[in-house]
Amino acid sequence: MKNLWISSLLFFLIMSCSNNPEAFIPLINGYWEIDQVTLSDGSKREYTYSDTIDYFSVSDSLTGFRKKMKPSFDGTYTTSDDAEQLTLKVENDSLNVYYTTPYAKWKETVLMATEDELLIVNEQNVRYLYKRFQPIVVEK
Repeated sequence: MKNLWISSLLFFLIMSCSNNPEAFIPLINGYWEIDQVTLSDGSKREYTYSDTIDYFSVSDSLTGFRKKMKPSFDGTYTTSDDAEQLTLKVENDSLNVYYTTPYAKWKETVLMATEDELLIVNEQNVRYLYKRFQPIVVEK
């Protein structure tokens, strides 16, 4: 019985740590703030505060957009009409995000996504660690 319990626990741990890129897709939607950036040389920059956050919206067709949002203390957001159009593709066991604007096209890869964290690397090997944005609402 003890061996069955240990085997079940190990199976659960292995499955929960699997790096299935398709499982990342539903977790991307929402508001994210950059927590840390790791440059290609390994140096890191911590973000204790940022006045903008990224909003990702992905539809069932794996297309959508990313937009910079500025949260307010009343729970609302301000933004411009600018947005980066995106397409998600699972390729070679990775989830790639292809962005398009009138000025540029580029690719990023989702390395990890959970309910609370999102790790993305760009083509210059810069890693962006996001944490799920939790708004601060000041009641009147």
